[in-house]
Amino acid sequence: MRRIMSVLALTGAFSVLALAENFSGKLLDSSCYDAQKKTTGCDASSATTSFAIDVSGKVYKLDSNGNSKAMAALKNRADRADPTKQQSKEVMANVNGTEKSGTLTVESIDVQ
Repeated sequence: MRRIMSVLALTGAFSVLALAENFSGKLLDSSCYDAQKKTTGCDASSATTSFAIDVSGKVYKLDSNGNSKAMAALKNRADRADPTKQQSKEVMANVNGTEKSGTLTVESIDVQ
């Protein structure tokens, strides 16, 4: 019985580590950021194909699946936009995923 409880506790501990985190910040054009090494002037746009997110000064790149989801979210954002309001160049995003070596494996993304 003691052995089973130890295995269950260990399994529970590892499953908590595998849970996704939430990252909120400014959505960037990753290729622009790679070239300039600064976030200024690297706002994501509908032409962007490679994305990153600036979370409190730390920049994380999105995986290929995340790039696809970000492109779709940006297109959907344009559909939701109020035509009477001028759209900001700065795109904010909430990303749910896991981070490994500076890259986010994206489960979901919400663009504002």
